[in-house]
Amino acid sequence: MRDYPTINDIKEAQERLRPHIRHTPLLRAEKIEIAVGCQLYLKPETLQITGAFKIRGALNKTLSLPRDEIANGIIATSSGNHAQGLAYAARMLGVKAILVLPVTTPKIKIGNTMALGAQVILFDGDTAARWKRVYEIAEENNYAVVHAFEDPLVMAGQGTIGCEILEDLQDVDTVIIPMGGGGLISGIATAIKETRPSVRVVGVEPALTPKYYQSRINEERTTLPLKNTIADGLRISVPGQNPYPIIERYVDEIILVEEEHIIEGMRVLAKDAKLIAEPAAAIGIGALLAGAINVKPDEKVCVVLTGGNWDLCDLAEIYKAVE
Repeated sequence: MRDYPTINDIKEAQERLRPHIRHTPLLRAEKIEIAVGCQLYLKPETLQITGAFKIRGALNKTLSLPRDEIANGIIATSSGNHAQGLAYAARMLGVKAILVLPVTTPKIKIGNTMALGAQVILFDGDTAARWKRVYEIAEENNYAVVHAFEDPLVMAGQGTIGCEILEDLQDVDTVIIPMGGGGLISGIATAIKETRPSVRVVGVEPALTPKYYQSRINEERTTLPLKNTIADGLRISVPGQNPYPIIERYVDEIILVEEEHIIEGMRVLAKDAKLIAEPAAAIGIGALLAGAINVKPDEKVCVVLTGGNWDLCDLAEIYKAVE
């Protein structure tokens, strides 16, 4: 099996997913444009069924598997949004879902995953240790593993966002995408570059977890010490093995964003776009507000808002901190 998605895989995923997910709107954000210096469009996966883009990849993978392979259940580890997407897919298909989540996972993501009927196992360890435990449990119980970013069918599902952007804004100039494990940007970049190569694709990741940024400098996948970032969905210390070569081929720029700019992105999205975005989703707006990405006034820039599963009390605390 190939370890990367093709444009045909992404188009097939789009047809497979069409009856089950939302084609999220593309919203012009005029109130933010003066602050960022370009024509700004938002792709709010915050409005997706599970509140995040991850349902696309999780559903595409599970719908592609033979029913006998998933009969005993499906399992994965996640920082929270893939867990919700997989739990939703399992409920839709009538099978068991087991999610191994970090002990640091926000309570809202744990609660949402359990509300969808999944079994949650909290685990105190890094990403590699969690995946090791996932494969142990899968082997013991004959569960199907759905990797959050290494699986090409998951990447293809995420890539459907790129197709929707090109359909809704045919003359888009730049697309800005958060970088966690790399499955999202791999899928979207493939969809965009294999359809309209002239579109600039920019990846953004927290300055505290610059795994893809540093790997590009070193010209090889580079593991970094794991540091805490408010953008919990992007808190990964090593680039994905399969996404890495796709990113090196198709992503034009990788930008680092400081914590204060991520927080400012959340504030601006809530205040001026009326959208609740979790930190990982607000990082692209944060990069633009910080002036970290070169843009022009007439440039059409689309920022992917990956998810909105964030506790409103935490958002209120962020606002209080600047009063």
